[in-house]
Amino acid sequence: MTNAFSAAQDFDCQSCGACCAYSADWPRFSLETEAELDRIPAQFVASDLGGMRCVNDRCTALAGTLGESVGCAIYAVRPIVCRTCMPGDDECLIARDRLFGSAA
Repeated sequence: MTNAFSAAQDFDCQSCGACCAYSADWPRFSLETEAELDRIPAQFVASDLGGMRCVNDRCTALAGTLGESVGCAIYAVRPIVCRTCMPGDDECLIARDRLFGSAA
């Protein structure tokens, strides 16, 4: 079975983006200080102020085309949940499976 990624690309975040586009409930703020939250541009923050704003489960700070070329518009000030997401971890594999049909 063929999936969207070759073995060499399996965990290349900039050609994926799945973790930023599979669940509007996932990019929630948790341990950020007020100063850290203040650095995130308001247009990317959810109306309840509890996390990143998402449209159809995709974070609005994610630029580009899923599975091809993506990047974070606020990479330098992204929230802790985004900083701790690691290529190949459980969240990554779940996101890839939901969006691309294969966690491998």
